[in-house]
Amino acid sequence: MLRQLPPMVDPKLLTDASHVEDAAAYLLDADRALLFTTDFFTPIVDDPYTFGQIAAANAFSDIYAMGGRPLLALNLVCYPTRSHRLDEMVQILEGGAEKAKEAGCLIVGGHTVDDAEPKYGMAVVGEAHPDRLMRKSGARPGDLIVLTKPLGTGILATAFKGGDLDDAGFAEAVAAMRQLNRFAAEAAVEVGLEGATDVTGFGFLGHLLEMCSEGDVGAKVSMGALPFFDGVETQALAQNVPGGTVANLESVRHALAGAEQFPEHRLLMAADAQTSGGLLLSVPPGRESALVTGFDRLGQRSWVVGSFAEGPPRIRLVG
Repeated sequence: MLRQLPPMVDPKLLTDASHVEDAAAYLLDADRALLFTTDFFTPIVDDPYTFGQIAAANAFSDIYAMGGRPLLALNLVCYPTRSHRLDEMVQILEGGAEKAKEAGCLIVGGHTVDDAEPKYGMAVVGEAHPDRLMRKSGARPGDLIVLTKPLGTGILATAFKGGDLDDAGFAEAVAAMRQLNRFAAEAAVEVGLEGATDVTGFGFLGHLLEMCSEGDVGAKVSMGALPFFDGVETQALAQNVPGGTVANLESVRHALAGAEQFPEHRLLMAADAQTSGGLLLSVPPGRESALVTGFDRLGQRSWVVGSFAEGPPRIRLVG
């Protein structure tokens, strides 16, 4: 949609509407680029405090995906003040504040709107070195595709909301959604990675296709290597699949090769709309060992799920 508007042009603007990046980047000086992003959404869990944690981690994720660190944040709150207890809104904000403290980010204000349905998130300012920015366009043929969190939060959340999954079955995914992508980003920047994004609403396949399109590369994905939370396949087979996941698969189907060899529920799992998902990294040959060493030191999990190849921007699915 932004591409239909008059372009905003400035020599210090390192990102523009002609490219799809996770955060806006603005050059301050030779050593600092300002990063700016925002995200907010409706509750994905019942507990207000946990919802605040997840929403904050999700908002910070765009900064981490660009190789930066969050500095300042503004709370964005929509809340039905006439029908819901205000102490629950306070708990949401406390959860967000706890994650901001963990990220080393200051919450310096915000804005609240009386709305029919609760929503929460943040506008976040961060910084990165302009020469060490990670971008969706940074993937090169031969780079490995690395994920830092399992997939399936959308399917599990749908099952949970529908009463087909209990708290214990949802707990692993909730813990992952609360986890910052801070350590994954720090390790990636340390070894000089240039290609990255985070896996959120468009799902793994959707965000991978963005990287392919921005970098004019193709990708090969091993479907058997994709990590999923326990219970995701069971719930997908039970048709506990959110509408956003179905839309994600349809939007990338034209760019998939080899999809016919996999059942539909497996494709939906790979396209599942994520909340506060992990980073999707492009790792050049020779840097995987150093990256894994950094991950191990920081307690960060990771999975190699495929590789980038010569274009055109298509995704080849293999077993």
